Amino acid sequence: MTTAKMSELIAMVDDELEARLGEASQELFNLRFQVVTGQLDNTARITHVRRDIARLKTLLRARAIEGDASSDAEYQPSDSAPDDQEER
Repeated sequence: MTTAKMSELIAMVDDELEARLGEASQELFNLRFQVVTGQLDNTARITHVRRDIARLKTLLRARAIEGDASSDAEYQPSDSAPDDQEER
């Protein structure tokens, strides 16, 4: 997996992002394994993959929040707060 630009990720649907997240997680696992066995030459690749994972998770979470906000548009919380603290 190559490092993706945010504009490319935004254009993808959620299923593609989740598939890409799975690929990146697997790649990170493989890279960590290579570090332990002494086979990894480019250790900077770990940082790039970790950042890709963060980008993917951030975008998926933002879309989930956006979806929740649109479905909760009818919900109106009451103005009065519950009386949790009673005088004793």
